[in-house]
Amino acid sequence: MEACNCVEPQWPADELLMKYQYISDFFIALAYFSIPLELIYFVKKSAVFPYRWVLVQFGAFIVLCGATHLINLWTFSMHSKTVAIVMTTAKVLTAVVSCATALMLVHIIPDLLSVKTRELFLKNKAAELDREMGLIRTQEETGRHVRMLTHEIRSTLDRHTILKTTLVELGRTLALEECALWMPTRTGLELQLSYTLRQQNPVGYTVPIHLPVINQVFSSNRALKISPNSPVARMRPLAGKHMPGEVVAVRVPLLHLSNFQINDWPELSTKRYALMVLMLPSDSARQWHVHELELVEVVADQVAVALSHAAILEESMRARDLLMEQNIALDLARREAETAIRARNDFLAVMNHEMRTPMHAIIALSSLLQETELTPEQRLMVETILKSSHLLATLINDVLDLSRLEDGSLQLEIATFNLHSVFREVHNLIKPVASVKKLSVSLNLAADLPVQAVGDEKRLMQIVLNVVGNAVKFSKEGSISITAFVAKSESLRDFRAPEFFPVQSDNHFYLRVQVKDSGSGINQQDIPKLFTKFAQTQSLATRNSGGSGLGLAICKRFVNLMEGHIWIESEGPGKGCTAIFIVKLGFAERSNESKLPFVTKVQANHVQTNFPGLKVLVMDDNGVSRSVTKGLLVHLGCDVTTVSSIDEFLHVISQEHKVVFMDVCMPGIDGYELAARIHEKFTKRHERPVLVALTGNIDKMTKENCMRVGMDGVILKPVSVDKMRSVLSELLEHRVLFEAM
Repeated sequence: MEACNCVEPQWPADELLMKYQYISDFFIALAYFSIPLELIYFVKKSAVFPYRWVLVQFGAFIVLCGATHLINLWTFSMHSKTVAIVMTTAKVLTAVVSCATALMLVHIIPDLLSVKTRELFLKNKAAELDREMGLIRTQEETGRHVRMLTHEIRSTLDRHTILKTTLVELGRTLALEECALWMPTRTGLELQLSYTLRQQNPVGYTVPIHLPVINQVFSSNRALKISPNSPVARMRPLAGKHMPGEVVAVRVPLLHLSNFQINDWPELSTKRYALMVLMLPSDSARQWHVHELELVEVVADQVAVALSHAAILEESMRARDLLMEQNIALDLARREAETAIRARNDFLAVMNHEMRTPMHAIIALSSLLQETELTPEQRLMVETILKSSHLLATLINDVLDLSRLEDGSLQLEIATFNLHSVFREVHNLIKPVASVKKLSVSLNLAADLPVQAVGDEKRLMQIVLNVVGNAVKFSKEGSISITAFVAKSESLRDFRAPEFFPVQSDNHFYLRVQVKDSGSGINQQDIPKLFTKFAQTQSLATRNSGGSGLGLAICKRFVNLMEGHIWIESEGPGKGCTAIFIVKLGFAERSNESKLPFVTKVQANHVQTNFPGLKVLVMDDNGVSRSVTKGLLVHLGCDVTTVSSIDEFLHVISQEHKVVFMDVCMPGIDGYELAARIHEKFTKRHERPVLVALTGNIDKMTKENCMRVGMDGVILKPVSVDKMRSVLSELLEHRVLFEAM
């Protein structure tokens, strides 16, 4: 065995101790080798660790330390020089790495300390974020409460429920000791305690509205802290020595509805507010937070909106109820008016028929009497009877016309007619009356005045006759001139009637008629009264002239129907008058209006005077009227048969009868059905007699019904000898005659 060059130990080795060291070095090496593996895993998994190179140095240091301990396992026994060299090298490397690592720690420690500072900064930031999150959660909670409160107060439109709900929800949400609402009084000079959270029935305590604290709150749209000792904060007495909690107040805008309109949006008043006061619990260190004040402000705005909706609803319901009451009253008044109009029309219709029947007898018999041998005194009496009877008949017509004009049932009957003939006929009718008073009447028709026109001939003649008749009535001497011409644009407008707006066109023209007289004249202030029904001027001439006061009133309404205008000019009493009217007529050659079956009036010299042997059948239930009509026809030479019932009528009628006069408005007898049965009995026109309705009913429906059942004419009572003579001539010549109504 070769000798060992190793240094011998100074003390002998203890085998047991050597065994323990051997085992310890093994486990130390094993631990040292495992730690770098763990560091390598940590560096690989960590993406943010900033000192990877330091960990590499620590790993090398630990590996070398482990290597020295591992090499020591071979130094506990005899070992070679190679082992000694390896051991030495390992320890040198370990020393170098250890020193390098120690030096590096000098530079790393400040960085590690700054990491600690950042950690504290991050902790502070985290705490601040926690606080902000808490504030956000608080704001979210506040918003949730606002939404819940808004839903509660918007779920009703009752003002008292809105206000009471607001106080209850605010008290619950903010844990208030008291919450109250001060409302302005009717005068607007005081605030009254109207609603509180804790008291069921507020005492109604009032404070002046001009207090500085109230002005301060009303001048701001924010919730303001006020003194607990303020008059509006003393909502109830404090028991004992409790310290009152903090109090805030906020204004609540109120809607001003003095100018409320159903179809308009009301305006918010800038000077009318309620005051909401909120108090925290007494003897509490709690203070108002910003988010709580914001909640109060939002709630105040929501309450204002809800109150405005409630106020609008209340006012609209009040207006609706008022409108319903007015509509009910108007409907009742309308029905009463319609009932009254129907009653009046029924009365007038009955009176018209009943009055025309005796008038028919008076005028017919008077006209028959006039054609007999009479003394001058007797003839004057008969003429007076006839004149009075015709005046009464005219009055009846005027009253009926006025009634129909007022209820709107009268309509114009448009047809083509001879315009010049209308004026000539009026002239011929007026001349004999005027000659008695020694008045001259002149007629001037312009050269450009159309001969044919389209319009209501009867109503136009009625207007002209009324106006000219008035001129004759109020003139004692002098002259009367009638002028008619087509109105030019410059002469259409009248400054006294700004509502009259004539419009020219190619299909129509405006007829202007002027009737000038040298009569009694009239005061300027009396002119407007002339067109009022039953009105008369107070001059002596007027009082002596008689009249019902209906003529011009009816003329004005007829003129209005014809889209025209009428007025009177006079320089004063004793200076005469000029009556002027303008009416709208159509051009005959340019109009497509259908012509109604009216025939042109037969001139007097073409009328047959007698009708010997003409067989006529008369049916009338009224014995007097039947006898009068028979007397007229017998006087004209006719062979007359009279009947009073349908059965008798159907039994008597034959082809020998050329003309049949029948009253279609007899009680219990349908004259229209009878006319239809005659058409069935006589199918051929030349075999059928001329069917004429002789009636006292002048409504338009009567004429339309007669035309519908095929009757050949309608004649209105009363009928004189001359009128009957003219009627028979027309019927025999044209087999048709519908008198205008």
